[in-house]
Parts: sequence; structure tokens; C-alpha cells
Amino acid sequence: MTQDGDGITRDPEAFGAWLGRQLRRKGMSQSDLAAALDVTRAAVSAWITGRATPRIDKIQAIEEILDLAAGASATRDETPESNGYVGWHHRLAHTDGGRELGNAAAFAFDSSLAITAREATQNSLDERWNRTRPVRMRFTLHEITGERLRRLQEALRWDDVVPHIEAAGDPKQKVGRMLADGLRELRETGKLLLLRIDDYNANGMTGPEYDDGRFAAVVRRQLDSHKKGTAGGSFGLGKATIWGASRFGLVVVNSTLSESHEDLRERRMIGRIDLPWHELNGVQYAGPAWLGSRDPMRESAARSWWAGERTVEELYLTRGSTDPGTSFLIVGAHDPSGEATTLEEMHTILVRGLASDFWASMVAGRGQAPMLEASVEALCDGQVVVAEERVDPYRYEPARARAVRAFLDRTTVSQLTKADDVIELSVPLTVPPRKIEADDRPIEHRAVLLVTPATDGDQKPNRLVGMRSTRMTVLDRPVTGVSLGSPLFQAVLLAGTATGAGLQAEEAAEAFLRAAEPPEHNDWKPTEDLTSTYARGATTRLKEFRKTILAMVRGAVKPAEPVEQEDIPTILRDLTNLDPTPLPRTKGYPTVKSATGEVDENGAWRIRVEIRLPEREDAWVLRPLLRFATRSGPKPEARWSELSAESNCEVSGDVLLCVARERSAVFTGVSDVASHPVAGQLAIAEVDLAQAKDASR
Repeated sequence: MTQDGDGITRDPEAFGAWLGRQLRRKGMSQSDLAAALDVTRAAVSAWITGRATPRIDKIQAIEEILDLAAGASATRDETPESNGYVGWHHRLAHTDGGRELGNAAAFAFDSSLAITAREATQNSLDERWNRTRPVRMRFTLHEITGERLRRLQEALRWDDVVPHIEAAGDPKQKVGRMLADGLRELRETGKLLLLRIDDYNANGMTGPEYDDGRFAAVVRRQLDSHKKGTAGGSFGLGKATIWGASRFGLVVVNSTLSESHEDLRERRMIGRIDLPWHELNGVQYAGPAWLGSRDPMRESAARSWWAGERTVEELYLTRGSTDPGTSFLIVGAHDPSGEATTLEEMHTILVRGLASDFWASMVAGRGQAPMLEASVEALCDGQVVVAEERVDPYRYEPARARAVRAFLDRTTVSQLTKADDVIELSVPLTVPPRKIEADDRPIEHRAVLLVTPATDGDQKPNRLVGMRSTRMTVLDRPVTGVSLGSPLFQAVLLAGTATGAGLQAEEAAEAFLRAAEPPEHNDWKPTEDLTSTYARGATTRLKEFRKTILAMVRGAVKPAEPVEQEDIPTILRDLTNLDPTPLPRTKGYPTVKSATGEVDENGAWRIRVEIRLPEREDAWVLRPLLRFATRSGPKPEARWSELSAESNCEVSGDVLLCVARERSAVFTGVSDVASHPVAGQLAIAEVDLAQAKDASR
């Protein structure tokens, strides 16, 4: 540090980094500045590298040459943002005549607000900075009008970009229609909805402007996730959903970096708008444009800029702490699915989507921090419409959260005896070698399967969810073929590094399952990535894994066999058998796909049955038969006291009329206790189907 005669303390290294940024902004070389100051190039080089500091008269001359305010070199202020330093820079059209009429990556997903939240949160979890602290996600919906809207538009240079939006609003194209509709609604209502997505304790947009790094991957490139190892998905598509949630394809970004760039960390800003090809004033444009500082070394390119606090505030991007991470402002936010239109509805969709996809990431063991904390708030012109709600996994997924907590606390049990018990089982997954490592041997991974009773009022019991790494829900499916009399349950599968074992097999399984995920991250199934990466048999290993999981869930919840006693008659022991007899499956004839039920307080079986229907032009007319299973001999039949249609069928007496050309139907039934050959609690019920000639029988 040195102190000049004006009393200002100067740091040569900080001054040098600042001077280097100003030269890049101005497009000047060190030689250019040396000539203008009448000094040697070596002197300028010494200033920039921090080996020396210029005299006060030279500093004043530098400020004048670079069009900076007096004293800017001492305060390290960047160029004033109101004098044309920041603006929109549009990519010119391809010289070969090629045209992109929209961002293809954005069409890889079913568009919805919940999917935007899922993809943004997954990316933030993959960028977790301090592994001992949670990533904090904050979603803020903010509808603005009047003076607030006007100030934002000024900060966005709205008048400069609107002609391009209008030119791109071709009603013959899908994206064009959306752009035109967004402008029309803004002008008619005078309202603009913003969705701000903040993450804290994430890496931030580090890296150079154009070369490999997080910054370029997010704001300049398509299909580049910049993720290493087993993080996230394989496609780099998720970020497209953020731009897809804007009616104008417009997002502005403010990032606090975990590692410095140009010797700065806070308020790295850039905006991007994804427009289709368009023509304006005789000039053809490729579509994308960036809000930033002009790069004198690259035609029509913009660099990020280090914004002042006032600009950040005007753009509604002031961050709540100095923790590294990124804030995305989605301008003209909406729910592309059309499911939510009000602030209240959007708030609900975001909260429930986060709870559904990331409940397990929000669960922590005793004395530990969770991987994720998330909250949602809705405002209108600065006033709270829906208060900030922190997503609570125990509220939205109580049984599943209990299961993961028991696993983390090591309090699982070997069998279910109480309502809050959690069984832990080990499921084998054989990971085949990669094709480039064909000589290697397969690796066996042990995934963790957790099963626990469903809570009272659970709307979707008897389901299996699967996850890996950051514990985002990937697999979510019903478990069918469960023995009647089994308790309602929830099952959770932790695979790959989600098991926390820290072994090589976990990393191998993580990579294998990542390759088996489609872009939507909603299943594990054969994909092109899986079959092109792994040796022959990869698809078979995956199918075996899925089959084993389901079999183990069914076994875990199957009711225990009654203890045989000498004084129980043989016929009664036969009737208490709990092994369901496999149903005959005749090709081209309706079969029972699944049957679930329980005995109520009156001793009656209450059963829900899903039927698999071969497609045909005529309606199926069926009579459901209720029998009590035995080990051998005839199966005593019981009567129905009540039959009710749930979907794709009607009830007429004791006959079902299934709708023509449908592939499935569902009905519920209650048994007649008086017709039971043995008490319902002592036997297992079985449902069969018989064809009826007509509905009157």
C-alpha cells in the first residue's frame, strides 16, 4: 500500500486489475495508453501487474483518456452504466442463411413452472460450494406496475430491445406467437411479473467470458452443463427452462463468485434474451442478444459487467448476503403449462413442486445440516401477497421424510411392527463395465431400500420413489401386485452416492444411473447414452435392478403367515393362507392388473381393483368374482354388498360395463360379511373376472 499526497491510500495490485479492465472495455492496448500518456509501454505494464503506481498527474490523465469520472481510479468505480457502457448486443444472422426459429433445448421438456423450479434447484445443488452447509434456494414472485415498472424498463434498456421482440413476434411461429401475446398483455394491463431465483452457498458464475467455465456454459452455450463426474443430468438442457419461463425469453443474472474474476467477486451481471431469427430495418439477426458491455475485440458481442449497487437494486437483483451464488431474474414470468395464472396459484405450484422433487434433499440426520433449504414468496408492488414459506418435507412427505431420517440416524428396523417403523433392505445392482473398459469386471453396488407405513390420509400410498446423488426424486411409480392385507406404505430407494457409503461402487452406480436418465430426470430406463457407454447387457442389468426392487418391496409388506395351532381345524388353516394364487392371463381377455384393500371395522373387505383391458370396439361386460384363497381345493366365493365404478366403467347390479376402446378400468367393492366363509381378518381375498352375457344378469 502507498499513500499519495492527496491522502488517498492506493493498492497497486487493485489499481492494476482495475486499469486492465478499463483498457479492455475501451479496446485499448497497453501501447495505446503509453503513447497517449507519453510514457513507455513497460511503465504501463508495471502499473497493470501491480509492480508500480503512476503519479497523481498520470492518474488524472488516465481517467480523462478513459472517459472516467474524476476520482474513479481511487474508488475503483467501473464505467458509469448510464452513458452507453451497458446495452443490448444482438448476434447477426448466419451468413449461410441458416435460421433458428427458437431454442430447441427449451422444447426438450414439458414446459411448466414446477419444472423450471426443479431444473434450477438441481443445478444449484450440483454447484454446492461448502459441503457442510445447505444450498439455500429462494423463489420470489413479484408483480410490478406503474413507476416500479418504468424504472425496471429503463434499467433493462427496454426501448432498445422491444423493436426486436416485435420483429420476432411472427404469428406463424410458436415462439413468435408467445412473444406477441406477452407484449400485448403487458401493454393492455400495465403489469409485469418477475420471478427471481436465488441460490446461496453455490459456486456462482465463475470463469472467463468466452472460454470453458460456468459463466460461458450458462449464458453463452447450449447443451453444455459444465458438470463433472456424476453431477446432474447428461444433457445440459436444464438452464433452458429458466429462459423458457419468460414470455420474452429474457433473463438477467447477478452472480457473487466463489473465486474471483478480474480480481472481483460481487455483482457480475449480464442479461440474455432468446429470440428467434428476425429482420429489423433491413438487418437480419440470428435471435439471441446479450445485455452487457461492448467487447471491442469481438463484433456484436457483449461482456459481463461489474454493476453498481443502484443498478442491481433497479433490476430487483440485490442479493441478501455475500455468500457465493447466482440470482436469475425471469422477466415476464408465466407458467407455460397454463395451470397457474395468479400469484397465489404460482406460489402453490412452486412450493409443492419443490416438496415433491426435493423433499429428501431437505431431510438431515441428527446434528447435521440438510443439503437444501428452499422458500417461496409472492409480492405485488413490494407488498406481500403470500408470505414466504419455507418448504417443510415433514409436512408434504411425512412418511418418506421419516424413512430417510431413520436411515440417516441409523434407527431402521428389520420388520414393521409399529406405525413409525422403517425397514432398511439392501438391493443389488450389477454395473457392467464401460465399452472403453471392456476388460474390466462388473461392479456390484448395494442400493438402500427403505419401507415404512403410510401416514393417515396419504392420498398416494403404495408408491416407490428412487433417487441418487443430491436426492432429487427421479423414479416415482406405484407398486402393484401387493398381497391383500398388506399395510399401506411408502418405499424410498437411495442409489449411487445417495447411500453415503463413499465406496468406488457407489460412484460407478451413480454414473450408470445418470446415463439411464432421460432429459426430464424422471425415470431410469434404457437410453442412447446408456447403451452407447456401457458394455452389452447394460439394459438387462437395469431391468433386473428394477424388478428386484419391486419384489423386495412386496416381500417387505406382505402379511406374516398365521402361526399354526393344533386345535385349529385343517379347513380353517387352509383358509388363512396369505399367498395369492397367480391369476390366469388369457391372451385377448381382461385380467386383474392390481388389487389393493383392507378389512374395515365391520369385518368387510374394501378392495380397489384395476383391470387391464384388451382394446376392442365393443364394450366388455364383466362380472367381478370375490373369492377367499385356499392352499388347495375350491376357493369359497363371497358376495359383494357394494360395487362402485371409478374410471372407464359403469356398474349395473353385479356387472361391470367397461367402456369400448379403453385399455384399463377401475372399480371398488365392499364384501358382504354375511357371505364370508371365514372371518375376513383370517384369510386373503382374491378377485377374478368372468364374462357376463349382458348387463341384466
